[in-house]
Amino acid sequence: MSEIFCCVHGHFYQPDRTDPWTGEVEREDSAAPFHDWNERVNAECYRPNAQAKLPGSDAATSNYERMSFNFGPSLLAWLELHDPETCAAVIAADRDGRARFSGHGPAICQSWGHSILPLDSERDRRTQLLWGIRDFEHRFGRAPEGAWLPETAVSTPVLEACAELGLRFTILAPHQAAATRPAGAAGWTELAPGSVDPRRAYRCLLPSGRDIALFFYDGPVSRDIAFGTALEDGRALADRLVAAGPGLAHVAVDGETFGHHHRFGELALAACLDEINRHPEVELTVYAEHLERFGAADEVRIVENSSWSCVHGIERWRSDCGCSAGNPGWNQAWRAPLRRAVEWLRDAVAPLWEKALAGLATDPWAARDDYVSVLLDPTARPAFVARHCPRPLDPTAEARLFDLLEVQRLVLRTFTSCAWFFDDITEPATLVALRSACRAMELATGLLEVELEPGFVDIIYPVASNVPGAGSGADVWRRLVRREAPAETAAEPAAVTRPQRRSQ
Repeated sequence: MSEIFCCVHGHFYQPDRTDPWTGEVEREDSAAPFHDWNERVNAECYRPNAQAKLPGSDAATSNYERMSFNFGPSLLAWLELHDPETCAAVIAADRDGRARFSGHGPAICQSWGHSILPLDSERDRRTQLLWGIRDFEHRFGRAPEGAWLPETAVSTPVLEACAELGLRFTILAPHQAAATRPAGAAGWTELAPGSVDPRRAYRCLLPSGRDIALFFYDGPVSRDIAFGTALEDGRALADRLVAAGPGLAHVAVDGETFGHHHRFGELALAACLDEINRHPEVELTVYAEHLERFGAADEVRIVENSSWSCVHGIERWRSDCGCSAGNPGWNQAWRAPLRRAVEWLRDAVAPLWEKALAGLATDPWAARDDYVSVLLDPTARPAFVARHCPRPLDPTAEARLFDLLEVQRLVLRTFTSCAWFFDDITEPATLVALRSACRAMELATGLLEVELEPGFVDIIYPVASNVPGAGSGADVWRRLVRREAPAETAAEPAAVTRPQRRSQ
């Protein structure tokens, strides 16, 4: 029996770039010669990893089949429409990987909208996780065993929500472990940041009496893969993982590392996985298989409200904490007003929406949780109405029901982490979030008979863009969200010339 087990996890994700009015992805000049960044990263990463060639061979192999991975729902939805062959290859890799990994597929789920879960309301957190689970079940044909938390942002309430929904494990950065102890021991060993032993699973006991397994990836090797030179030689990377010794040697990085951030990174990954696979004393594994075989004996406490991409915890998504994409002299004072604005919108809509839906659905919030079934399959609308409505609906009432549910989808969409991750309120991902808010308020005006836009704009009005000529938050709203004037004066910031790497 092997004593060394290796696992490489890739977090594959792109934000939802679709315009909330048209449902189309607009042209992004910075992605040239491609139409947009989804197309470009697909050509450089997602498709090549489905058909990577091994050194000295013309045969293609799927990296997905031999690694652990998650694909964000927004990315899989885009692939399904624009590259169904690659989307099918990802699904097939999970199915075929089950034969390799004792019935456990390589894929794990991700919460739906890539929001920072510790910052979500309890109700939104549940919906985000539940929609991610349902999306996974719809695409992969099985229940997920684990989940990727966006930005690995974690708190005890987040883990409680995961455990309540049946998720068995998640993956965190090493600096997110605060203390460990052997099972049943009375005292804890406090840990210096990043000093947790990554070669095993840990059990996190939760206040509810539930528990969840946590895997803390190897930080130095993961950083060298994402930001260093580890992918210059895939076989040397394999040797480095094996050299960690008995136990689980595992790393986690953005999936885009393999081919987009590092050209030909998919070939290095293929060479690494092949070298490990041929090693007589080492086994490739995935987290669920390893958990089944070895369990999680030692207990762990987490660092509350921490993440892998903000050294200040989760401040990157609500304050000017200093974390940025690297534009010298710029500030991110806009982050706090944006957070206040979208939370204000959520809280202003909720009671009016609940009242408006009360006559249409028996339990409005249960209907929202189940709305993902219609998003995934529009033909499911009659069954949805039968499940959630106390009586049959005429066409007008049915249209109103789904328009009201769409308001909630748009509000949830405003919380995507990418809206705060970069350096200015004019960043494309931030504008998508703002446009989602705008569309939600347009619908609310007619459906809820309330005018919310002035209150929203008042909150972001004091914001000053770092981009010369872009003006205040109100100017950005008028020119780049409502597009009431030409946007030539608000040039695209240099920071968005390519998607940024998040792993630390």
